[in-house]
Amino acid sequence: MDVDTLLAKRVRELRKSRGYALDKLAELSGVSRSMISLIEREETSPTAAVLNKLADALGVTLASLFSDESRSVPEQQLARLSEQQVWKDPASGYVRRHVSPSGYASPIELVEVTFPPGQSVAFENALRNVVTYQQVWMLEGEMEITAGEQTWHLQSGDCLAMELGQHIVFRNPTRNQARYAVALTTPSFISRRP
Repeated sequence: MDVDTLLAKRVRELRKSRGYALDKLAELSGVSRSMISLIEREETSPTAAVLNKLADALGVTLASLFSDESRSVPEQQLARLSEQQVWKDPASGYVRRHVSPSGYASPIELVEVTFPPGQSVAFENALRNVVTYQQVWMLEGEMEITAGEQTWHLQSGDCLAMELGQHIVFRNPTRNQARYAVALTTPSFISRRP
């Protein structure tokens, strides 16, 4: 399934399963009703920032929007490279590969990101509906990650752990492509720290 088709289907299914009209999801996410409608009709490719807002309002992780949980296939323990969903952010050009096997019951989701030189992406959600922990492991190149008031400069081999829930900016300040792995978890038994 084409990634834009999958995203349209997932947003629509999640919205309807929660009983949200377009107006309600727009109110909860801060994304316009018309933009959500365009996404659901596959008439636009949403940016990473828009998808993050929608995922948060729907109470899921961004990575789960790329997983076709409605397929009637048994859980897969192996995700072959050729079967992994790949998506390109139309705003920054970063490429996101959903590495984890689709539908496998695991508290961890793995994503690989290839980030173009000189580009940045900002995630605005200050308060999240889903507690999400993330670790970013630099495989190649360098990235600057700013969460709230703190900025880290990551180089190849470095790993940064954080709880999502504040303004976060990913920026590649170099002239070279960067590549990193992201591990996400949303443990239901962990409550938000004060």
